[in-house]
Amino acid sequence: MNIIGPGMRTLAMLAFTTLALAGPVAAAPLRDMLGREVALRAPPQRIVSLVPSVTEIVYALGGEARLAGRTDYCDFPPAARLKPSVGGMVGPSLETIVTLRADLVIATTEGNRQETVEQLRRLGIPVYLVAVQRWAEVKDVVGRVGELTGRTEAVEPLLARLEARVARVARAVAPFPRPRVLYVLWPEPLIVPGRHAVITELIELAGGRSITAGDAETYPRLSLEAAVAKAPEVIVLADHGGDESGAHTAQIQEKWKRLRSLPAVKSGRLHSVDGGLLHRYGPRIVDGLEQLARAIHPEAFR
Repeated sequence: MNIIGPGMRTLAMLAFTTLALAGPVAAAPLRDMLGREVALRAPPQRIVSLVPSVTEIVYALGGEARLAGRTDYCDFPPAARLKPSVGGMVGPSLETIVTLRADLVIATTEGNRQETVEQLRRLGIPVYLVAVQRWAEVKDVVGRVGELTGRTEAVEPLLARLEARVARVARAVAPFPRPRVLYVLWPEPLIVPGRHAVITELIELAGGRSITAGDAETYPRLSLEAAVAKAPEVIVLADHGGDESGAHTAQIQEKWKRLRSLPAVKSGRLHSVDGGLLHRYGPRIVDGLEQLARAIHPEAFR
């Protein structure tokens, strides 16, 4: 597979120079979340994050001094926008990554292309892959990012705060029955969380039962007819932000309200939550969990 054509030689030379200045190879092997060995010449000092969730974790741990670059989508906290951007998640600029003298790139199996990982590997730039499908893996990522940024001492206090909030949610919803929940990640086509999506577990933690939890795909498409047949008692629409998001969410809500036979519509249990919180697995995912729990069990938080 060709990488980028005419500029390849220049990129390779820059990458080689970057690695040559990094020092001797570290003895202890490092493995990412896929079990791949990541060869580092020294603890990384210039990290490029291709994952908005990871960027948020870096700042939450106070490790931003080692963050050399980020994507256009790494927009939280606001200070992250001051870091140089390498472009989008799907097609980041390899030349910019090399120019930034990155000694480690953090990527994800969801959102980044395998081709990008291979291109960086051929340029001699180590890539550390993260993958999250469960709440336990959210905590795992926090620990791993703490190690990579030299902020291991900040990991335990951050996780303790997050786990305490999750436990409070679980206690609040425990006395109530678990309604059938339809979570709409994307309205057209209708995309929902399947068995291996972290949102499915968050719905459980929030006191609900996802009607699409049995689907083997992580984010399957669902026909409207199938959604109606499952008779959800609560419908939660993900708001994806943007200047016109409020109007767009209202439009989607109106479409669902026309389905008057649905138990969720009959009882007025059609809600929207901030998808930017629930679809990223940084510390703010607990904010999203709290929103989700209030949508599913408002009676638990009066």
